[in-house]
Amino acid sequence: MDQMNRILVIEDDPAVARSLTEGIGREGFDVHWEATGAGGVAWARGHGPHLIVLDVRLPDGSGFDVCKQLRNLGLRQPILMLTVQSDELDKVLGLEMGADDYMTKPYRLRELIARIRSLLRRAYGELSSAESDVLYAADLVIDRTRGAVTRGERSLNLTPTEFRLLVFFAQHPGQVLSRAQLIEHVWGYDAELYDEKSVNAHIRRLREKIERDPSDPQIVLTVTGLGYRLAT
Repeated sequence: MDQMNRILVIEDDPAVARSLTEGIGREGFDVHWEATGAGGVAWARGHGPHLIVLDVRLPDGSGFDVCKQLRNLGLRQPILMLTVQSDELDKVLGLEMGADDYMTKPYRLRELIARIRSLLRRAYGELSSAESDVLYAADLVIDRTRGAVTRGERSLNLTPTEFRLLVFFAQHPGQVLSRAQLIEHVWGYDAELYDEKSVNAHIRRLREKIERDPSDPQIVLTVTGLGYRLAT
């Protein structure tokens, strides 16, 4: 975990980017800045950052499109999106494009650093723990050691957050898990500080990848009024 410190910032405003790179850099991270989506994607492909801080507003397109492009390229590192306003549509759209978390401007640097550390810890620290093992969900094989999910010979390309969600469900087969429980155990946040609707967005995206028919889920089931559970 100590070496998982390479951060890519994709932000078009030089003043904001300077503040971000200096603030994050003071915490011991190696920070690289790109001002455009295209530049950010190219740098991410060539250098493999451990985490990406991505602004929604970019000069050459939307941060949502950049996020989707990164995921389509198979890049699985955590993505923290920065939105200009507390727009529910922005938040949900970012999560559905594959982002792991979001923050609304203006934000406090201390909270941003805490989110970065939490995402890195959960994306890399837990997957390399001595307790890693193999779990099963329906016909899916979940290899916690490699951070991989397979169906037969086919590998499923899950983001770190989607992977943690699936692992948590697989660890509690048949048990109804509330959104508050998922927020606490998967994101590591206080449920009061994280929008439960964002959990729904992550569940939808997870279903799109693991369900044979996402419109009729058979693996991760909705329990109306209570939360979700893994089918047994």
